[in-house]
Amino acid sequence: MTKTKAEKSKPTKSKSNDSKSNDAAKNHVQIFDTTLRDGEQSPGISLDAGEKLEIAEQLSRLGVDIIEAGFPVASQGDFEAVQAIAKVVTDSIICGLCRTSYADIDRCFEAIESAPKKRIHTFIATSESHMKHKLKMTREQVKTEASQAVSRARSYVDDVEFSPEDGSRSDFDFMCEVLQIAVDSGATVLNIPDTVGFGVPEEYGKTLTEIRNRIKGDYIISTHCHDDLGLTVANSLAGVMAGARQVECAINGIGERAGNAALEEVVMAINTRNDYFGDLSVNIKTDELLRTSRLVSQLTGYAVQHNKAVVGRNAFSHESGIHQHGVLNERTTYEIMDPKDIGQNTNLYLGKHSGRAAFANHIKEMGITITAEALNSAFKRFKDLADRKKVVTDADIEALVVEELADTGEYEFELVGLECGTGNGKEPTASIKIKTKGGEVLEASTTGGGMIDAVCQAIREATGIDGKLVDFSAVSVSAGEDAMAEVSMRLTTPEGIEISGRGLSIDVVEASAAAYLNAINKLSRTSLETFDPTDRPGHI
Repeated sequence: MTKTKAEKSKPTKSKSNDSKSNDAAKNHVQIFDTTLRDGEQSPGISLDAGEKLEIAEQLSRLGVDIIEAGFPVASQGDFEAVQAIAKVVTDSIICGLCRTSYADIDRCFEAIESAPKKRIHTFIATSESHMKHKLKMTREQVKTEASQAVSRARSYVDDVEFSPEDGSRSDFDFMCEVLQIAVDSGATVLNIPDTVGFGVPEEYGKTLTEIRNRIKGDYIISTHCHDDLGLTVANSLAGVMAGARQVECAINGIGERAGNAALEEVVMAINTRNDYFGDLSVNIKTDELLRTSRLVSQLTGYAVQHNKAVVGRNAFSHESGIHQHGVLNERTTYEIMDPKDIGQNTNLYLGKHSGRAAFANHIKEMGITITAEALNSAFKRFKDLADRKKVVTDADIEALVVEELADTGEYEFELVGLECGTGNGKEPTASIKIKTKGGEVLEASTTGGGMIDAVCQAIREATGIDGKLVDFSAVSVSAGEDAMAEVSMRLTTPEGIEISGRGLSIDVVEASAAAYLNAINKLSRTSLETFDPTDRPGHI
């Protein structure tokens, strides 16, 4: 049964508050996670009790100091979710949000009552806009509400947080009056919300410094910033430098409108720039950051942008050849954080900007040994492929390298041009250009029963080497619309010699041409050593 103010003795300062004061003195920054409250208020997010509990348990593993589990009075579902979290999660402080009405506060306490460590967070707006248009209250009424709400909350728990909503747009002197009333009524944490993302770092930092100078009492000051101007993490860190020892944030920065300060960015900024932030510390187990980010993304349906700081897919990815070469020599050339500290890995993304060093390193990591000559040839083919294909996969690279590892001999035909179409709207036509090892260019244009047949006919005419196609197969090397095709074919010559060829391309017709040339290249090494390209009709 919910206890009332009258049923509880007058609250005294608890050991937990002494501990908080000590933490503040030691420059420990408490991480207050509001993923399950402000984060869930993002449009389109609706977590059930089981999903919220799963996230809360992961937040506890992450080392979050305070978990704002929800807004219990908002709905029965939210109440039950907060209650379930309070019963299960024991390492973090479980906090519930409530307005200043007694009904809100009572419901909040009922939800968090079973938590070993609990906090009530109550708030009321102090900006002229909110008081006039939303609350329809005078300044005196707001001060009275704040006093009564904090006193009521403190009658239930020793840990009470108070927030003047829209603090960054409030009249500063009036907001300070309300904050002092809150502390005098028993508030242990003063949270200064930049509710609509209006603040800028220098201004927000000065505000918190002045609050610390004006408001007397034993309390922790906290930040709660929004990203409407893209300044939420910068504002939060400015608040920390101004003495805030609690930062309210959310995983992946989710929250109302443009979102909250991203927990992972705040934490890694403090950890990485200890030369700037000094002795500040957080309890977060950073190697759980990526796992937490992915869980929240999966359950909320909010994808993490690829270039998101710290936990984005590209946060530790490098495609530029210069960057890749630097990272391979020394990781810190282009990475200010060790990706392993976050649960990430360095990813040398292979694309059209990648360099030979990254390509060679990737092949080595795939367990493939390759000569310098074959590497150069494979790298050239890789760059050509990367210009035509969005994503070059390991399967693509392996196929390229394996083809280069095959003994191609001294004499080669190289495909340098291929155009296909339907002549006069009827028969398929193939026009082909082939360069010999000596630099001669062979050219032919023919029709055929299909595109592939036309290509094979053109190669026969250009090279003067006859071969009958007796077997043909094409498979996809990788997935997607731009997947590379691997074509295998078997030919027989008029002399009865049987040869096989293999070709790769994102175009199956081009792969067929490469396979046919691969076959006759093998044939040329055994029976055509005296082949003279100038004797062929396709010579130009």
